[in-house]
Amino acid sequence: MIKIYSQSFRTYLKASTINMTQLLRTFKQYLSAFLELIFPRLCLVCNRHLLKNEIEICNPCCHKLPKTNFVKNPKDNLASQLFWGRINLENVIPIYYLKKEEALQELLYELKYRGNKEIGLELGRKAGQILKQEDLRSFDFLIPVPLHYKKFLKRGYNQSMVIAKGIHEILPIPINEGILYRKHNTKTQTHKNRYERWKNVEEIFDVRNNFSLAGKSILLIDDVLTTGATIESCAKALSTIPETKISILTIGLASH
Repeated sequence: MIKIYSQSFRTYLKASTINMTQLLRTFKQYLSAFLELIFPRLCLVCNRHLLKNEIEICNPCCHKLPKTNFVKNPKDNLASQLFWGRINLENVIPIYYLKKEEALQELLYELKYRGNKEIGLELGRKAGQILKQEDLRSFDFLIPVPLHYKKFLKRGYNQSMVIAKGIHEILPIPINEGILYRKHNTKTQTHKNRYERWKNVEEIFDVRNNFSLAGKSILLIDDVLTTGATIESCAKALSTIPETKISILTIGLASH
């Protein structure tokens, strides 16, 4: 008799758990629909209502972003030529062209200056998908270009790290953010000419535990490639690690 009551009680608990789970799921669906009415999810580019599987930017606007297609020729392209004769790089892969007053500039502005980390994650996911499609995934580590700690505290996050996390969601390459660091807090590169950009970031990066990445293949991550000054300064610091292979990925390639 006790055994029968015990089984009945367990059956009751199981049914109650299932009912409660269904109730919570239904409540979340109604809550999500209610919040969507008050705070609609809109595309950052065209203001169209986003579909369930769209994040921050709708699929049509995403498809319109001007791809460089340098991923198909990562060793010899217009971006890699910025570094010829300066530093040895394996691959240079800007994903999109960045032009003033166009969609990608607005998206990256949202990421850097309006605290919208979700668009950085989504752009990172798009970059990861492109790498995956071209089978460019044989990297040992992703390394985001670091911020100085004062700038990090002011902004609250590193936009390059956010992009790296988005790539990591698609390609399970570990992120190493501890080895490369910025020694000095420099002024923003915005509005500086080519020479001023190079002088502003000259020898401001360094590495810790040099031998921990010896012989590894590194993908250095940043938001935009303009003159290449910041990236080159990072790559020079990383090149002090023995037999390290350095590649670069940025979301945007600024028009020159």
